[in-house]
Amino acid sequence: MSELNKEQQAFLNEFNWHNYAEGIDAVDEKNLQEFEDLVTKTFISTDQEEVVEGVVVRITDRDAIVDINAKSEGVISLNEFRYNPNLKVGDKVKVRIELKVDRDMEYVHMKDMRASCLEPVNVLSGYRWQGGLGYYETTKDASSNFFFDYLRKGTYVFEYTLFATHAGNFSNGVTTIQCMYAPEFTSHSEGIRVNVE
Repeated sequence: MSELNKEQQAFLNEFNWHNYAEGIDAVDEKNLQEFEDLVTKTFISTDQEEVVEGVVVRITDRDAIVDINAKSEGVISLNEFRYNPNLKVGDKVKVRIELKVDRDMEYVHMKDMRASCLEPVNVLSGYRWQGGLGYYETTKDASSNFFFDYLRKGTYVFEYTLFATHAGNFSNGVTTIQCMYAPEFTSHSEGIRVNVE
């Protein structure tokens, strides 16, 4: 048998036909070990019932996608946000408002009612920028008011923070938005209840 035939026969004897059929490539052990070390070094372990802070990056019909500064984003059912049974006095509540504007509008007023058990962190009125949107915000006893000089067609998301101050079951009211010089362009959110232990 020639030298070339011996090499070919040895290759065929050592060839992993199963991996070839399954499309599995050979893995370099050194690269595999480096990858395992990197995962071990950067892995963030979270225990059950541990509170992890994050930022909501997207909301679907059923879930909220939350960036928790880990390798993947967290997925939380919207039911846990809306009817959070564990809200306690002193907890921080982040209000997230998503505006979907179907045409350019000028001089728009949005009034976000809040439950009497919630108080805003930012009580000073002033002009603010958030998410590519400029607006004047003013805080009243039962609501936060937002005034937009100009809203371009599109979707806008902005947030503000509240604190839970009293225990009980409260009505949160609705959020209304209206074009001030064309009041036929108006909308409102649904009203929900807030339960603070």
